[in-house]
Amino acid sequence: MSDTPFGFGLPPEEPENGDEGKKKDPTGGGQGSGGGQSGPGDPFGFGFPGAGGPGGDNPFAAMFGSLNPNDLGAAFQQLGQMLSYEGGPVNWDMAKQIARQTVAQGTQDGTKDASVGPAERSAVEEAMRLADLWLDGATSLPSGATSAVAWSRAEWVEATLPAWQQLVDPVAERVGTAMGDVLPDEMQAMAGPLIGMMRSMGGAMFGQQIGQAIGVLAGEVVGSTDIGLPLGPAGKAALIPLNVDAFGKDLGVPKDEVRLYLALREAAHQRLFAHVPWLRSHLFGAVDGYARGIKVDTTKLEDVVGQFDPTHPEQLQEALQQGMFQPEDTAEQKAALARLETALALVEGWVDAVVHDAAKNRLTSADALRETLRRRRASGGPAEQTFATLIGLQLRPRRLRDASRLWASLTDARGLDGRDAVWEHPDMLPTASDLDDPDGFVHREQLDFSEWDKMLGEAAQGRGEGGTGHGGGNSDGDKDDTDK
Repeated sequence: MSDTPFGFGLPPEEPENGDEGKKKDPTGGGQGSGGGQSGPGDPFGFGFPGAGGPGGDNPFAAMFGSLNPNDLGAAFQQLGQMLSYEGGPVNWDMAKQIARQTVAQGTQDGTKDASVGPAERSAVEEAMRLADLWLDGATSLPSGATSAVAWSRAEWVEATLPAWQQLVDPVAERVGTAMGDVLPDEMQAMAGPLIGMMRSMGGAMFGQQIGQAIGVLAGEVVGSTDIGLPLGPAGKAALIPLNVDAFGKDLGVPKDEVRLYLALREAAHQRLFAHVPWLRSHLFGAVDGYARGIKVDTTKLEDVVGQFDPTHPEQLQEALQQGMFQPEDTAEQKAALARLETALALVEGWVDAVVHDAAKNRLTSADALRETLRRRRASGGPAEQTFATLIGLQLRPRRLRDASRLWASLTDARGLDGRDAVWEHPDMLPTASDLDDPDGFVHREQLDFSEWDKMLGEAAQGRGEGGTGHGGGNSDGDKDDTDK
């Protein structure tokens, strides 16, 4: 048995020669952002900036990278804030801070964030106005955007954090609870403060990782609905001009056409989420339903907790990066995953079909842009892969092409009104098996839920008018029988 309580180990006297030193890449490509190794001036193994600048693989470089190595007071203060956190499962204040710092560092191609100028703002507003005009002939759903906005990457971070919180908190809560459960019951009473520290550290670690992923994603997305979920405020159709330019850079397509095509997609998403009131909760509920079936790999977590060295908190960070989640291989979990993947595919497939219908005879590059975006959604980016590791879920519509073909077939068979009427009720949506047999779904007899709603409303009204005696329907029925 270890001489140290709970196996947490004391910090090595000479980190550069101990375990921490072994983790470092002697060439400077390891966890330290500056290529140096831990020493007296770097007591927590965070690494400070060198010639390569902050960032790299060191999970704390974004937080501490801008500090002077001699300014340890600020570093200790920030570490104290991390350990004293007593909020929810994710330290969202830290997530926001890290995301903004990641954005400020710029993307890998060297592009730095910048405020949106009047000309760019005007171009986005004009593209959204024209996009909504074109969509009027491609869908029966009216405009869903009350305003068109052009965001910088930092503004995208600010606007989408509430949605990320709703997505990530349920899974992070599982990790936080598991951290307190890995110690034996007889030890938990003695280790109360330690468990509190671990949970605070876990919230901070999740906040750091989520913030970093959101910051990277801010350099990839072009609007507020890129991942198929409504991340921004309701009614705000948004584009990020800097990322729109980067998206179209090597496509050989005029910049105005790229902007307009992306505006069509953003405006189509806005129509769907604005006029299908149950859709947002349906999608987020599918995510939550899948998350409830995820279990934490307690064996891995026990190893991390048992060997955790408080002076090297990046050990817990590395465990999060490797993933701790194991989806339950049960019928319920498989069904939850199928519901989520189908819902994402139906949203993206509808947008794909509607935008193609609106753009195919107006934009010469419509087909090329459509294929580019399909491949982009199918493959996902680095930040999306990070979220898959953190929350055990890939937010990708695996059957986008199948869903798009189904919506196109519905348009041919039922027209715009008939196709869009499928969104009236969640029970009317195609299922995963319908994506396998789109013709069968297209020619199936339609269920008119509006009549059901009307009948239920009239029945409820009749019961209200009839009080505790016979309801309206029963009274009429009794009268008819009497007359006979």
